[in-house]
This record gives sequence, C-alpha cells and structure tokens, in this order.
Amino acid sequence: MSLKKFNEFIFEKEEKTYSFEELPGESKKKALEKNRDINTEYQDWHDPIIEGFEEDMKKLKLAFLGGALSLAALSASAETFRWASNTDPQTMDPHAVNSAPVLSFLNNIYEGLVRRNQGMSIEGSLAQSWEPLNGENGWRFNLRQGVKFQDGSAFNAEDVMFSYERASNEVADVRSWFAPVKEVRVIDAYTVDFVTKAPNPLFPDSIANFMILDKGWAEANGAELPARDAENFATMNVNGTGPFKLDSRDPGIKTVLVPNGSWWGDVEHNITEAVFTPIGNAATGLAALLSGEIDFIQPIPLQDIAQVESRDGFRVLEGEETRVIMFGFGHEHDELLYSSDVSGSNPFQDVRVRQAAAHAIDIASIDRVLFRGKIEGASQLVPAGISGYSEANSTRPAYDPERAKALLAEAGYPNGFSFGLKCPNDRYINDEALCRAAASMFAAVGLNAELSTGPVRDYWPQLREDAFDMYLLGWSPGTFDMEHPIRFLMSTPNSEKKLGSWNFGGYSNQRVDALLPGIQQEINPAARQAMVDEVVEITQAEVAYIPLYTQPLIWASKDNINLTQRADNFFMLRWVSVN
Repeated sequence: MSLKKFNEFIFEKEEKTYSFEELPGESKKKALEKNRDINTEYQDWHDPIIEGFEEDMKKLKLAFLGGALSLAALSASAETFRWASNTDPQTMDPHAVNSAPVLSFLNNIYEGLVRRNQGMSIEGSLAQSWEPLNGENGWRFNLRQGVKFQDGSAFNAEDVMFSYERASNEVADVRSWFAPVKEVRVIDAYTVDFVTKAPNPLFPDSIANFMILDKGWAEANGAELPARDAENFATMNVNGTGPFKLDSRDPGIKTVLVPNGSWWGDVEHNITEAVFTPIGNAATGLAALLSGEIDFIQPIPLQDIAQVESRDGFRVLEGEETRVIMFGFGHEHDELLYSSDVSGSNPFQDVRVRQAAAHAIDIASIDRVLFRGKIEGASQLVPAGISGYSEANSTRPAYDPERAKALLAEAGYPNGFSFGLKCPNDRYINDEALCRAAASMFAAVGLNAELSTGPVRDYWPQLREDAFDMYLLGWSPGTFDMEHPIRFLMSTPNSEKKLGSWNFGGYSNQRVDALLPGIQQEINPAARQAMVDEVVEITQAEVAYIPLYTQPLIWASKDNINLTQRADNFFMLRWVSVN
C-alpha cells in the first residue's frame, strides 16, 4: 500500500470515528448525548472516543511506517533531510498560484530580485542593489552578474522582463503584485527599471516572492504563460537560479530536491538531498516524525505538543504567523447557491445579516476547545504588529447570540435561513474543525450552514468559480503592511488595474478604492495611518469579512535539526543543517 493510499484509509477511519459511525451502541449513545454544545462539552465526548481509536491507529501507522513507507528505503546519511507538511504544492510554476505552500516551496528553487532574510527584512537576491528612479516614480534594480540558471543558461535583464510580463498577465494568480506598475524598461543587460504610476515606497517589499524564469527555457517548452487550473511544462518542471533544484517529482506522494552546485550564494546548509512528503493526516505525520522516518513536520496538531515535548530527541517550535483566518461572503451574488429555504435573493447582502454572523462566533470557546489557548482573536485582516495595523479599530465584534438573533429579525429573517459554507480541510491548522464549530455557532442563532469541505487543490478553483455562499480564507500580507490585504482582498476586483485578485466575494466600496492609491504613496506616517484607519473603519462597519484569529505556528522536528521558523510560515532549506 502506498503512503497516499494509507493516508486515505486513515482519514476514512478517523472521519467515521468523529461521526460516531463505528462506535459500539452504548458508546455511540453517550457520545451523541454529550455532543450537544461544542462550547462546553467538546472534551467530554472527544477524548474518550478517540483514546481507543488512536491507540489502534498508532499500531497500524507504526506497522506501516516500519515496513511499507518508501521513506524508510532512503539513505540514512546525516545530510539527507526529510520533511513533511499537510499540503503538497499544487504546481511548480511560481506565477500560477498565489498561495503560501506553493511560494514557500518554490523559493527554494527560484529566486527573485529581492528576498526576505531570517529576520524578515528585505535583502538583495538577483538584484545586488536598487534605488528610486531620478525624475519619475519607480525603482531601478541593478542585477547580479554571472548568475546561471540550473540548465546552465545565463541570467540577465531579458529574463526579468519576460517574467514580469508573464506574472502580470491576466491568467497569472500573482498579477496584483504589479498593480502599481506603469512600465518596465530594460536599460541594459543588467539594469531594469520598474516605473510606477505614483510614488510607491513599498514596491521592493511587495515583490519579495516575484520569481524569475529563464525566458529561453519557458519559450522553448511552451510555458510562455502560467497555467493556474491546468498544466503546462512549468507545472511539473523547473529551471531556477536558487540554492536547490528538482531531482524528482511525484505530485501528492514525494518530491526530491538536491543542491544546485552552481548557485551563486553562500551555502549555509549541509543537505545533500531534501525529501518532501505531503502527509494530509496529522496523526500519520506525527507517527512518521516520532518513528524517525522524517526529520521535520509543519504543522502539528496543538493537542500533540505535549507528546512531542515529552519525547527525548524531539522539539516543538512555536510562534505566531502573520496570517489572519477569516470568513468571507459572496457580496456580489444575487442569490444564495446552497439554500433550501431562500431563493432569488442573497441575505448576506444585508449588513445586518453579516453583523449577525459576526456576533454568532465565540472566539474564546474556539480558542479553548480547538486551539488550547494558542490563538489571538483578530479585529482586522492583519495582526497587531504589522505596519498599518489600526489601533483605533482594534475591537472585534462581541460574542452576542441574542444580538445576532435580533439583527436577523430586523433584516426579515426571524427564523434564520440555510446557506452553503465552503472550507478546506488541509490548508490551515484545524480548518475543518474550525468550520464545524462555527457551523454549530451559526446554527444557534438561526444561520444553518450546509458545510462542504475538501482538499485545497480543489478549494481555490471552487472559490474562483463563485461556488460558495460563505467561505474560509487565511491571509498573510506579503509586504508585512496593511496595504497588502487592502489591495488583494478589499479592492473592487478589476483585472485591468490588477486589483482584488483574491476578493472572491466581490466586496466593493468606492471610498476604499479611492483611499488605496494614497495609502500606497503617502510617506508621512500619521497621514498614511489616518487613511488606513478609515479603510478599516469602513470595512468593519460593513463586515466585509469576519476576521477570526491569528494563526499560530506549530512546527516539530528532531532536536538534531537546525532550522529557521519565519513569521510568514515559509520554510527555507538553505538555513537547514543536520547535526
């Protein structure tokens, strides 16, 4: 049995257990009796049920890992590094999908003009230096000379121009990065100017994940444009300038990277081979770590922290990600798509209904039950500490189910209504459990969610196709500034202006749109913050989204592994050493 098939088997068993399908009669009866209020009774039914199940599963997993897991057959040399995550990067194309699992993985293979260091500051990469243009808005990037792509071809300004044109095309998921750009000019073989529509001091920060492809390689292989929801040569093949190169790729099963011997940078790692295995089932991943089959995993369930910390030779790395988890609405949808009792209209277009949904969420209970005190409630789309965070609007809607019911009645829905809630089950920590808890809370005020969950590889296409009434989203600002979610999530979707590319629900406010250019241009901190505060005040009043909490970072590794945990949840192999 393959690891993928084994994971599917375990997931099926767990799903049946959590739904009480395979419990003996008396246990099932007791579980169902206690599963009435997730806010107070969750641990009462959860722990007894899974205790015996996890013991059985542990035996199965360890037996499997000891025999059939292909990782065991790999070389045990000290420099072979094996790691796992719950999500496989869905593509090898750096311009196709603006998603952290993809961008994080590909930052090991491809490089951009600039990059973030271990402390999250911007530093040069394929650009040695950059400076503001003289006499016009924009930036000049002075490129590094002597750099080779992994196939031996030389890197120069034409590759930057090609990559810009490719990444800013309407079919590219990352095109909003270039919304401020008016023109790009090749000055010479190693000088490129990015002319912006207005002063844009954040621009170098905003392109930290803009990766450069070899123009000749892409054109020779029919990959002139990215394929977001389809495939082309760049989906499965790579040719970057980064510290690692692709050795083999079996999507959903295993991906092997090896060092790029011609990399221009200083080598800080001691890896001779890096083997990545996606393990969607958390318990299987933990078993793989504790049995020694992998060296590192991100993330681990919060309930497993104590187990890892109690084992000699292992450690837990904890931090707070810059990612805010939120619910979004189908603002532009004229009617609900998944309602059994409302037709021809969309109640979520009424701000009172959106306010009711916000007041239905009990973050304190979600924190206690699902996250064991590890999360901070969020009031806006960036966490505190991010540039532009609005201290003036730091209060989130109070948990108030009675107020929620009253608002629904005022909006004409005294008995509530049903709707569809879409969530991934392998993208964020406890994402499916979170959505189940939220569905229970919504139901308590009359908002009856029909919950649909699935893997992230299917989830993003569904959101792009508007196949939702409400959806779950996590967002980490690539620039570490509030301007980023305003541009991507709050701006009216506009393909020509490259705005609102991740605003799936089509939220739109003319004043927010008008304020964005000023936020991008203003260099006076107080004046800029006043504009940001106004945007946050507007979007909170209109409940454009329901911010929930800042996602924690929970990684685990063997204690002989040195690595860096960055606040953006990116994992960089060039900082890993096996001792």
